[in-house]
Amino acid sequence: MGPAVEERTALDLETAVATVTATALRSGPVGRVGLELEAHLVDLDAPAARVPWDRVCAAVAGVPPLPGGSRVTLEPGGQVELSGPPLPGAAAAVAALRADRAVLAAALAPHRLGLAPVGADPLRRPARVSPAPRYRAMERHFTAVGCGPAGTAMMTATASLQVNLDAGPRSGWSRRVALAHQLGPVLVAVSACSPLLGGRVTGWRSTRQQVWGALDQARCGPILGGADPAGEWAAYALAAPVMLVRDPHTGDAEPVLTRTRFADWVTGAVPLGGRRPTPADLDYHLSTLFPPVRLRGYLEIRYLDAAPEPWWPALAAVTAALLDDPAAADAAAEATAPVAGAWTRAARDGLADPELRAAAVRCLAAALPAVDPDLRDDVAALAGLAGRGRGPGDVLAGAAGAGGPAAALAAATETAPQTATETAPVDPEVHP
Repeated sequence: MGPAVEERTALDLETAVATVTATALRSGPVGRVGLELEAHLVDLDAPAARVPWDRVCAAVAGVPPLPGGSRVTLEPGGQVELSGPPLPGAAAAVAALRADRAVLAAALAPHRLGLAPVGADPLRRPARVSPAPRYRAMERHFTAVGCGPAGTAMMTATASLQVNLDAGPRSGWSRRVALAHQLGPVLVAVSACSPLLGGRVTGWRSTRQQVWGALDQARCGPILGGADPAGEWAAYALAAPVMLVRDPHTGDAEPVLTRTRFADWVTGAVPLGGRRPTPADLDYHLSTLFPPVRLRGYLEIRYLDAAPEPWWPALAAVTAALLDDPAAADAAAEATAPVAGAWTRAARDGLADPELRAAAVRCLAAALPAVDPDLRDDVAALAGLAGRGRGPGDVLAGAAGAGGPAAALAAATETAPQTATETAPVDPEVHP
């Protein structure tokens, strides 16, 4: 469809709601797992400096086709993301992503670049290096609605592990989506790997989650309710403020500097860009919504900190097991009920919070027998860490205590692939 035709195809409210509802979840069996892992790009010779955009692009352009099928994309602060395809089970997804990370690391090595898969950049201040119009416009929107610093930090200085899971049979959608949200605080605490940001200790175990909590919750907050998740997602999307309006001829993104609900643009109550929105505008709007669980036909679990080996494979395996294995899911639902909604406590205190720690220990014990044998050692190491009230971020905190934020970034930076055998026995309490 050409731009002129697309521009004339204005949405009405009923069609917009029906479209979002129909595409929110796809009914089918569970079992496939897709993983996306972000990492901060580090100049090994000047780690305190952000890597310039032209150098980022030149380095990534030399990455050969990846054996596991991952796509390589770039975030506005120069973070590099690997997005793997959906594969049958967490073990296959982890193996493919590990293989792709090894190839990526080898391609970056001649450029003297490394990757730091942690929830927040411990050393460098948040700053955008990408010149893309979308990201420039996003910064302006966040500033206009009163969360500019958090918006810049989210875009340029955070990194996550994303776990994508099948929606499952329609009859189970309500319980499955509700459990994905209920697990959030516990898995935020277990994955917490961002005690520093921009050269300072923040006082939060997951500064990445703290940043997301400081953003506009109409765009980034959890979906509330549970009886009809597809319909609730449609209501959430239509009530969320429009962030950007694209010029249908040039593709440039213009920020919306007011809090205007997408529904009000659809009805004409508030005109934007001199026109009514089209189906393409609705698709674009959905891409600017960032709840902790996003519905894209499947469940996009977005609340985990990025973490080094062996923690990200363990976190992927645990998340999939607690949602896909019936016995583990039942145990997790019971264990996490007392801390449902404790997002702020999880981000601030992590597993130092007694209730979150107790729930985490129970969840990890339930997940362990359900994970593939290839990942069981990784999950057992994570369970042992959680049992001591510790998490992946304690490695960074220990390094920062000994040598400051630069030492924390160095501890997080991977320049060659590691294996769980090499890293799983490491206890940050003993080896900071």
